[in-house]
Amino acid sequence: MSYAVIQTGGKQYKVKAGEILKVEKLQESKPSSTVDFKEILAYGDDKNIEIGSPIIKGAKVEANLIKNSKNRTVLIFKKRRRKNSRRKNGHRQQYSLIRINKIFSKDGKLLSEAEKLNKPTKIKEVKKEIQEKK
Repeated sequence: MSYAVIQTGGKQYKVKAGEILKVEKLQESKPSSTVDFKEILAYGDDKNIEIGSPIIKGAKVEANLIKNSKNRTVLIFKKRRRKNSRRKNGHRQQYSLIRINKIFSKDGKLLSEAEKLNKPTKIKEVKKEIQEKK
């Protein structure tokens, strides 16, 4: 099984074809569009591996954008005791849900490809698929 290590949103992810990931929000992307990740730090399989310094030029990973959304609310509550001072704040981080389709090597050769998937019609089906993978 081939894998790749990509960098996006200041974070690194080890991905395989067919995997569904939650990454930092991708700018200027619409749902059901194709996204290319060109910052590949490493790729390989069980027998051999190619490591970049820091990235591998020519290698890329193709993914489909499933949706853009927001995470659950994180509450920030600050209280100073005996001063009747308190502050409550909330934050919802934006994210993009992507499905990895293809992994290409530096010479453009296809390393691995995801199985064709019946397009989920509802977000509930996508969430169910994510929970099954965990």
